Amino acid sequence: MNKYLKTVLNNIKLKNPHENEYIQAVEEVLTSIEPVINEHSEFEKLAILERMTEPERLIIFRVPYVNDCGQTIVHRGYRVQFSNLIGPYKGGLRFQPDVNQSIIKFLGFEQIFKNALTGLPIGGGKGGSDFNPKGKSDGEIMRFCQSFMTELYRHIGADVDVPAGDIGVGEREIGYLFGQYKKIKNAYEGGVITGKGLSYGGSLVRKEATGYGLIYFTEEMLNANGLSLEGKTVTISGSGNVAIYACEKAFQKGAKVVAMSDSNGCIYDAGGIDLNVIKQIKEKERGRIKDYLKHHPQAEYFEHTGEDSPIWEIKTDIALPCATQNELTLNSTKKLIANGLTAIVEGANMPCTKEAAEYFISNKKILYGPAKAANAGGVAVSAIEMSQNSMRYYFSFEEADKLLKDIMKNIFSSCQNACEKYNLEKNYTAGANIAAFTKLAKAMKAQGIV
Repeated sequence: MNKYLKTVLNNIKLKNPHENEYIQAVEEVLTSIEPVINEHSEFEKLAILERMTEPERLIIFRVPYVNDCGQTIVHRGYRVQFSNLIGPYKGGLRFQPDVNQSIIKFLGFEQIFKNALTGLPIGGGKGGSDFNPKGKSDGEIMRFCQSFMTELYRHIGADVDVPAGDIGVGEREIGYLFGQYKKIKNAYEGGVITGKGLSYGGSLVRKEATGYGLIYFTEEMLNANGLSLEGKTVTISGSGNVAIYACEKAFQKGAKVVAMSDSNGCIYDAGGIDLNVIKQIKEKERGRIKDYLKHHPQAEYFEHTGEDSPIWEIKTDIALPCATQNELTLNSTKKLIANGLTAIVEGANMPCTKEAAEYFISNKKILYGPAKAANAGGVAVSAIEMSQNSMRYYFSFEEADKLLKDIMKNIFSSCQNACEKYNLEKNYTAGANIAAFTKLAKAMKAQGIV
């Protein structure tokens, strides 16, 4: 590795001990941009990498609320404002028990590059809390969101920082957050948060955007390599928003999705997943994936008991990990490849462990679409929502979907062009990192030492 890169990475490890997810995300980027660093010796003098890997600010705050039993519960809230080089900080909020500083920083760092790839004027940020919305009443979730926003509101704004949803934060939570923001500010500032309901400033296609965008990227990558989605067998980990709409679009493109999962286990339906049943269970009943068998007893259910999800043991042409970070291990990677995998495309953020990602990249027969490129559809339509709010205007579903498809097509082209320029032979991970980093470094250089 280039000496400058090695020094920066070692310093990051020293300054951020125990932040494994953050170090993993930074190392993945730094190890792939060496060709650009070798071309630009001035980057070291300007401390481009040191500035890009250090958040502009990290905000940690207390979030108390009262549960239905009258007991006061205290959680920790986070917002990392990583970079506003090309636009206001932009990135989702995650409510999940394992949320900590490392996870928020890794997500924020990834978001800088993802947002740069969209070609839209948005910077990178992320936030969340260790609050778990599962099993909570609507009243408890409302009170928590109101408490969370009572602190967060002072750090955000349509031209400052624009949060959105992520794991555990859907349209319900966004509504409560926005309502509290509006109450505190005594103003309707629609562009301050995205993922809103359609009745109060949301965008058509926003709900579907990450899943649809994932399939649009997959289609571009397959087509560029002489392949097609039509007739392919697909397995999708997760059963949340990203997984559901990736499944929907995959079926529309002629593929057959045979397996989906949640944290407890996975279902396998050889004839193809009944997506209407999945939507009923997950979006309306907020149940478990195992409930699918009540509607389709012919399907199989495999419990998730160890480190490896059983979904990755199912033979498939295309794997779409859409659940959470580091869900796909090296062991599962080897099983997928042994079962004849053609492509893996990441719907979740950093779903492959470091070892799994490296194994996929080293296997030139497998097409590998990295998260920061493949799952950028969500934030792309969030930026489109911001534009609509500014214009006091709504795009039709067809208009927003076409914009999304064009953005995903351009993202793949950026990755592919970087691969060709630096002779990276289908290493779309490096291509994505180089394309985004080049844009960010240029902006950083132009704006001076700030």
